Amino acid sequence: MEDSPPGAASAPASNTPVPGAPASIPDGLAAPASPPSAVEPPVLRRPTPPPPPPGGEPGTPGSAGFGPPPRPRRSQTWQWALAAVAVIGFGLLFVLAYAVEALKAPSTGSRSGHSTVAHDALREVVIEGASTRDKVVVVDIDGVISSSPFDYQGNTLVTFVEEQLERAGADDHVKAVILKIDSPGGEVMASDQIYKLVMDFQEEHEKPVIASMGSVAASGGYYVAAPCRWIVAHDLTITGSIGVIMQSYNWRGLMDKLGVSPQVFKSGPMKDMLSPDKREEDISLEERRIVQDLVNETFDRFKGVVEEGRGLAASRNEDNEGEEADQGRSLAKHWKEFADGRLLSGKDAWKLGLVDELGDFSTALQRARKLAGLKDSRVIQYSRPPSFGSLFRLLGRSADSSVKVDLGVRMPEIRSGLYYLAPHLVR
Repeated sequence: MEDSPPGAASAPASNTPVPGAPASIPDGLAAPASPPSAVEPPVLRRPTPPPPPPGGEPGTPGSAGFGPPPRPRRSQTWQWALAAVAVIGFGLLFVLAYAVEALKAPSTGSRSGHSTVAHDALREVVIEGASTRDKVVVVDIDGVISSSPFDYQGNTLVTFVEEQLERAGADDHVKAVILKIDSPGGEVMASDQIYKLVMDFQEEHEKPVIASMGSVAASGGYYVAAPCRWIVAHDLTITGSIGVIMQSYNWRGLMDKLGVSPQVFKSGPMKDMLSPDKREEDISLEERRIVQDLVNETFDRFKGVVEEGRGLAASRNEDNEGEEADQGRSLAKHWKEFADGRLLSGKDAWKLGLVDELGDFSTALQRARKLAGLKDSRVIQYSRPPSFGSLFRLLGRSADSSVKVDLGVRMPEIRSGLYYLAPHLVR
């Protein structure tokens, strides 16, 4: 053991560790693990990002809260102003056009008692062209003959026929008219008005009117054909049904089953005639007689129209040039025996003198040209084009709030009253 240098204090031999000095580690032993510190330093962690909002990944355009901010919306005031100006402009245009139309086509009175539009409102539609200016006009009588309006301008079949005949009468190039009929009949008053229009037209203008019967020309359909100078029917045309009908339904039996009874206060015993809620035993003999007399009077009018119309036609055709068939046919003496409401074929009607000739529309056209002394002619129709007035009526028409029951059958509008009608032929 070496001696300590002079002046040096000898260190005590002790295993006690000196504070702050590293502990001595014997050779061949591993260093023990450092004891845990009493205070651990804080660990820095990255914050967890929030879940992406619905509508897109973070940072994508259009996702809420991420991406570039939305562009500020521009004011739309100018767009609303432009739309308002356009609406006002179209409204003024419609009003101006309607006023011009009213000035061009003023309303005029009519012999049928209805207000009509001047015939200048009608337009010619050429059905068959020709190299001549002579014309034959075709006027349609289609469907149930009624005085009810059939368009938004308030026109009826009667007024439309009247306008067409007025236009044909005023046109010097019109030489004849074909009344093209496909009708089971209709109202007594409407049928009689058309009958008078045809009679007056032939007397005033001396232009022949030829009736061309289609598949059906029965009852009122024949009534309007009777005054024509010439009647053409197909062999299989359903015609005849010369008669009058007035019918209604009585639902008193159903009311009794439901426990419903009417309360009637009337000024006279006949005020509730034809009431649908009267019992059969409550209908008096006097009431039945009155109704039957009314039907018979109208029926006599029908037979008188047939005799008058066919008689005038025979007198006008007796001087026709050509063969005997060109003079037409006269009524058979026993024709009234078949005027009991029965249906007749075109061939049977020809045998009775109710029809002058058998054929189709081309036959009627040839006959019209022959009676008018024409070798050729244009065939035209009149139509009324859509107008601003009809558009205004369409926009101003209120919705129908009534409840309707669909029976699967399309029926015409038939109101109460007397009819020259074959009801079993109504489609």
